[in-house]
Amino acid sequence: MPSRSRTYRDAWGVPHLRAADPLQLAYGQGRNAARDRAWQIEVERHRSQGTTAAYLGPPALSWDLLARRARLDDTARRCYDALDPEATAWVTAYVDGVNAGLEQGAAAAPEFAASGLTPTPWQPWTPLGVWLAHHILFAGFPTKLWREEVARRLGGHALELFATDGPGTAGSNGWLVPGHRTASGAPIIAGDPHRPIQNPGFYQQLHLSCPEFDVVGFAVPGVPGIAHFGHTGTVAWVITNAMADYHDLYEEQLRGTGDGRVVALGPDGPRPVLHRHRETVQVAGGDPVDVDVIETERGPVVIGDTGDLDGTDGEATVISLRYPPRVTADLGFAAIPALLRARTVGDVDRAFDRWIEPVNVVHAADTEGGLLHRVAGYVPVRHRDNSLRVVPAWQSGHDWQGRKDTPRAEVDDLAVMANARGIATPLGTEFAPPHRADRITELLRRSHDWTAPEMTTVHMDTRLPATTPLLDLVAAADPDTPAAARLRDRLLAWDRRMDADSTAAADYARLRSAVVRRIAAAPQLEGLAGPLPYPPVFEPWLNLTGKVAFALENLLTTDLLPGLDVQGIVADALAETAGADPVTWGELHLLAPLRAFPSNGNGHSSGSGSASEQWPGVGGDHDCVLATSSVPGLTDLSSRGPSARYVWDLADRDNSLWIVPLGANGVTGDVHHRDQLPLWVTGRLAPVVTDFALLTEEGDGEGER
Repeated sequence: MPSRSRTYRDAWGVPHLRAADPLQLAYGQGRNAARDRAWQIEVERHRSQGTTAAYLGPPALSWDLLARRARLDDTARRCYDALDPEATAWVTAYVDGVNAGLEQGAAAAPEFAASGLTPTPWQPWTPLGVWLAHHILFAGFPTKLWREEVARRLGGHALELFATDGPGTAGSNGWLVPGHRTASGAPIIAGDPHRPIQNPGFYQQLHLSCPEFDVVGFAVPGVPGIAHFGHTGTVAWVITNAMADYHDLYEEQLRGTGDGRVVALGPDGPRPVLHRHRETVQVAGGDPVDVDVIETERGPVVIGDTGDLDGTDGEATVISLRYPPRVTADLGFAAIPALLRARTVGDVDRAFDRWIEPVNVVHAADTEGGLLHRVAGYVPVRHRDNSLRVVPAWQSGHDWQGRKDTPRAEVDDLAVMANARGIATPLGTEFAPPHRADRITELLRRSHDWTAPEMTTVHMDTRLPATTPLLDLVAAADPDTPAAARLRDRLLAWDRRMDADSTAAADYARLRSAVVRRIAAAPQLEGLAGPLPYPPVFEPWLNLTGKVAFALENLLTTDLLPGLDVQGIVADALAETAGADPVTWGELHLLAPLRAFPSNGNGHSSGSGSASEQWPGVGGDHDCVLATSSVPGLTDLSSRGPSARYVWDLADRDNSLWIVPLGANGVTGDVHHRDQLPLWVTGRLAPVVTDFALLTEEGDGEGER
C-alpha cells in the first residue's frame, strides 16, 4: 500500500512535512512547493530554460538569451545525469511531487490566468536548472566586463578604480556565538542572507521530518531539501557569500569555414568549436528572436554577434564563459541529502566537501560543542588575470589547473562573516567593506550572556560607519548660504544611524545621492557614461551611477582621478540638498519587492508588481548590519535586503527564531502571503515550532505516491 506524506501548519502557515522515508518526504516537499509557490517555481523553471519572454515579454528577452547561450538547461541535465543513484532518486521524487501539485497550485494563483501561462510537467533535472539560474550571476562575472571598459577608456592604471572592496550586489551577515558567551552555555548561530527582496520570497520556511532526519530551515522553492540554513536538532549550519571568484570570461576569435563549421582560436591554434546550434526565443508582444548557441573549449559563448559566421571566412570576436558546473558536470547537489542527515559538525563538514556552487563561507555548531568555520565550493586554480578581466582565449596560461583547497579557521571565540576579507581572501578579488563585520563583532563583544531573542538587536543595527569620508568633507566645507550651513551642522551632529524615523539620515542620503550624481557626471568619467556594448542583463554591473554609488568611499579619497574636485562637488551638493523639504529616511527608503508579473494584455513585464501595492518604509542602508540596499543617485527604494533572518539555538531547537520578509505562502491574497511583513520591518521574529502536537494537519495530506 502506498505511504503518504502529511502536511501540518503552524500559526504562520509554515509547512511542516512528515513522511515514512526520505523519498516520500521529497515527494511531499515538491508537491507543497507546487501548491504554495506554483507561480514562483514556474517562473524559475522558465528562467532556467530561457523561455520567460514568451509570457513576460520583451523585458525578459535579455535574460532568456543569456540562459540559452550559457546552456543552463543542458548543464542541469548533465549534472543530473552524473548524480549518484541515491541523489537521483531523491531529486526525481521531488519532481514527481511538483508535477502532482502543479495543476492545483496553478488554479489558485491568479498570475497564470493573467499571463495565459499553462504549467507543463517538470523534467527530472529542472531543480538543478532552477539552482543554476539563481546563481549563474552570483559570482559577479560581469564586473570583469566593467573593469575591461574602465581599463580601455581610462587606462590600465584605473583597472580597480571602482573597487568597493565589494560589488554592490553582495551581502549577507552571519555570526556564531560560542557557548561561553551565551546564557545557556550552548552556541547560538544567527544572521540574515541579503538578496533581492522578491514577492513571493526567495526563501521558504520549512520543516522536513522522517525517521532518518528531522530538519528545520529555509528551502529554495523549486529545489529539494534545505541547503543554506538548517537545524537538525543536534547540529545547525548557515552560510554567507564567500565573495570568491570562480567564473571566467575569455575573448574568443571565431571563424566560419564556409561549410557550416566554426573554429575558435586557442593556444594551440584554430580548433573546431565543441558545439553549435540555433534556437528561437518566443517573445510575447514581439517578434521571435533567433540565437546562436556556440560552445568552445573554454565554454559557451555568452556575448557577441555571431551572425556572420555562416559566410565564407566569416569572423566574430565574442566572449565565452567558463563556470564550474559546466566543467565538472556537478552542482554539489549530493551534499544536500547529507546535510539533512547531519548530526554533528563533522557530518556538516564532510557534506560541504561535496559542495560546488555557489562558493560560501560556512558556520556550524553542534550540541557536543563542535564548531566550524570554513569555505565550501569550487574555485579553480588559474592565472590572476582571469580574476580581474576578460582574458584572451588564444594565449597560454589562462586555462584551469585544478581546484583550490578551501580555507578553514579554528573557532575559539566569536566567528563573524559578512562578505568582508577573512578566510576567503585567497579566493576572491573584491570583498565587502569591513563595516558590517566590524560592527557585528563590536556588538557581540558587549555580552557573555546572549540569548536567542536578543540577537534581533544585532540584526536591526542601523549605524553607518561608511559615512566618514563624506562627512569629513562636509566638515571642511564652507557653505555659502545659511540653509547649507544649517544642513552641514545637522549632519555633523547626526548619530550616523539610518533609522526609518530619522530626518538627518534622509538629509545624508539626499546629500550622498547628489554627490554621486556629480561624480558620475564629472568629465574624468565621461568615457564610461554612455551605454556600454553589452546585453541589458548585465546593466546592474555596468551602470556608471551605480558603480560610483557603491565605490563612493574610495572615489572620495582616490588619487586616480586627477582634477576631480571632490570638495567643490560636496559644496555644490550641500547647496542643492539644503533647500529640500524635511522628510524621514523611511519616507524615502520604501521597500520595493521584485515580482515577475504580467502587466497587461499587450505584453508582460518583470518588475515590482502592481503600482497600487503599498509597501512600508524601512531603516538601514547598504553598509549597515541592517543592510537594506538602495542605489544612491538612482533610487532610495530598497529592493534588496535581508531575505530571511534566523537564530539557531543549540541549547534547544524550539528556542530558535526565524522570519521572512513577506510570508510563508506565495499565493497573492492568501492569509499567509504577507502576514510576517510587520514583524520583519520591526525586527521581530517568529518562533520555530517543531512539535507536531502543536501543529494543525491539513485535511488532504500530501497525496499518495
